[in-house]
Amino acid sequence: MIEWIGILSVARYLVIAFFAFLITYLATPKIIDRMKSQGFIAPDMNKLSKPGVAELGGTAIFFGFAAATMLAIFWHSFVSEFQVDLTLLLAGFSTIVLIGFIGIFDDIIGWKKGIRQYQHALFPIFAALPLMAVKAGVTVISVPFIGPVDFGIAYALVLIPLGVTGAANASNMLAGLNGLEAGLGTVLTATMLILSVLTNQVEAAIISAAILGALLGFLRFNWFPAKVFPGDATTLMVGASVATASILGNMEKLGLLLFALYFFELILKARKKFQGESFGQPQTDGTLSPPKETISLTHLIMKQGRFSEKKVVLILIGLQIVVALAVLIYYYLNSIHFFSPWLSGI
Repeated sequence: MIEWIGILSVARYLVIAFFAFLITYLATPKIIDRMKSQGFIAPDMNKLSKPGVAELGGTAIFFGFAAATMLAIFWHSFVSEFQVDLTLLLAGFSTIVLIGFIGIFDDIIGWKKGIRQYQHALFPIFAALPLMAVKAGVTVISVPFIGPVDFGIAYALVLIPLGVTGAANASNMLAGLNGLEAGLGTVLTATMLILSVLTNQVEAAIISAAILGALLGFLRFNWFPAKVFPGDATTLMVGASVATASILGNMEKLGLLLFALYFFELILKARKKFQGESFGQPQTDGTLSPPKETISLTHLIMKQGRFSEKKVVLILIGLQIVVALAVLIYYYLNSIHFFSPWLSGI
C-alpha cells in the first residue's frame, strides 16, 4: 500500500534538491573558467568546427550533491527530527562521494593517458564498500517465477558491489552528446525520488533529491550548445546514486528496470568490445549522420532520419521518460496486487 506522505516531508526533499541546484548552478561557471585556464578542454566532436569545451563539469555536481546531503544531515541533527538512519545515509553518501572521486580521477588521468576497461569495472567496487560494511538493504528479494529468495551474506558481498559497479558503468556508456548524460540522469533520479517518497524511504529520497538538484543546476550549462562536458564523474555518480537509492530503499527490481535503455546500449557496445563512441558525423545542415557501424542507440536514432544533435538527445530523453512511466505504472499495479502471485516477483 502507498502510505500517505505529509506535505512537510515532500517540502524537505524539495529544499534539499533546490539547495543542490543552487550550489551547482553557482559553482559551474567558476569551474568552467578554472578548467579552461588549466587547459582541460576537449573538442566537441558533434560540431563541424570542433569547438573546445571545458571538461570536468562533474566536479560542480559533486559539490552540489555533497552540500545538499550535508544540509540534510545538519537538518536532522540540529533543526528538527528527520527520521533518518544516519548510518545508512552516510554509507550511501560515502559510496557516491568515493565514486565521484574515482570519476574525477578518471577525468584527469584518463584525459591524458586513458584508463583501461578493466579499471572502469574494478574501481567502482571499492566505492561500494561503505554500503557493504553496514549491510545496507534487505537480503530477501522476490525472484520472478520463483518467489522470495534470501541471499544472506551474498547480498552484501556480491549483489551490492555488482549493483553499484553495473549501474555506474551502464550510465557511463550512453554519453557523448550535449545534455545527454545530465538529461537522462535527471529522469533516472527524478523517478527514484518519486518512488522513494511513495515508499517513504527517507535515505533513498535524500540521496535522489540531492543528485537530482545538482543535475538540474548543471544542465543549464551542459545543454546544447554545451559550455562544459560532464565527464565520467557525472555518469558514474548518476549510476551509483540510482543503485544506492535502490539498495537503501529496497527497490532493486525497480532500479534495474529503469536501466532498460542502457541494456540495449550494452548489447550494441559489446559488439565492438566497448571501444566505440556514441558520436555522430556532423553535417553542414546541422544534422548528425551515423557512422557505418551502429554501436550506440544514438546511431540507431540517427538512421531514422535527419536529426540534429539536440533532437537526438530529446528523443533519447523521451524514451527514458517512457521507461520511467512504465516503471511507475508497474509499481502502482504491484502495490494494489494486480499481478498474480506467480508474477509478483517480476
